[in-house]
Amino acid sequence: MDTKKRVLVVDDEPKIGNILRIKLRLHGYEVITTTSGAEAVEIIRTQNPDIVLLDILMPDVTGMDVLDRVRAFSQVPIVVFTARADIIQFAMKLGANDSISKPFEPDQLVAKIESVLKKVNQE
Repeated sequence: MDTKKRVLVVDDEPKIGNILRIKLRLHGYEVITTTSGAEAVEIIRTQNPDIVLLDILMPDVTGMDVLDRVRAFSQVPIVVFTARADIIQFAMKLGANDSISKPFEPDQLVAKIESVLKKVNQE
């Protein structure tokens, strides 16, 4: 059996992070959560997650800033989520691998993670 995939969940709402942590752990993922964009960049640099779930609209460092900074040193797959479709287009141009619109069902997100990881492993 291969090792657990490590997922970093970045959302400024701790409740969402907790729900996703529980859901993803049930699906066999190791989960790291943060509510800070700046901390997310550090975690990606030091802990090497397999995939990042990134909320775009955050107060300190936005998801766009995180995406921009991370792409300077890493090609880790990043799935962005937001309620605003116009922002998703921009995030994809900045290097996001995929997106999911809020509100979403946690099961949809799990399917999205699996599909992105499969795609990345085939490349």
